[in-house]
Amino acid sequence: MREPVIDPVRFSTPTRFEGGSGRVALVLPGMGYSPARPLLHFARAALLAAGWTVRELWWQVPPDLSPARSAAWVRERAEEAIAAEDGACGLLVGKSLGTMAAPLAQERGLPAIWLTPLLRDAGVAAALAGATAPALLIGGTADERWWDPAIAASLPHEVVEIPGADHALELPGDPAGSVLALHRAVTAMETFLGRWGA
Repeated sequence: MREPVIDPVRFSTPTRFEGGSGRVALVLPGMGYSPARPLLHFARAALLAAGWTVRELWWQVPPDLSPARSAAWVRERAEEAIAAEDGACGLLVGKSLGTMAAPLAQERGLPAIWLTPLLRDAGVAAALAGATAPALLIGGTADERWWDPAIAASLPHEVVEIPGADHALELPGDPAGSVLALHRAVTAMETFLGRWGA
């Protein structure tokens, strides 16, 4: 079986969808979870429905990127994208690796939606604990490597925990259950956006 060919230009070019309000939400993908995957695709749909302009980052993570360098690499990508929006960026949406932008959101007082946040990463957990802007965290109990129910419960944010969901917020071997998990996640995002006046 042939490996798929990935166009590095396509996957390093941000994609922008115009909303109408002048507010920009920045979508930061995971290491292997692009904006085309279900959670981020429907996050974009929810944001557009709420009037946001959405800018998606499509990145290729360097194969030699070390865990120690990951946070700085994500921060650099996010800062570049925020700077390009000239003050219009008002919300971050991050999936997995993208949640390493949590310290940046904390520092800038940016509201955020964090999908499968890396709660077992000390930097991410500390930033989430110290953040004062509204945030929504969505994770699954089967994502044992990164999701920690105790840490999630200790944070001053809205938390949605999906029983049995893995790091993709899917239920392994249960396609219909995975769709229901996706529905719950998307509904939570819509409710969050509506609750604080987005």
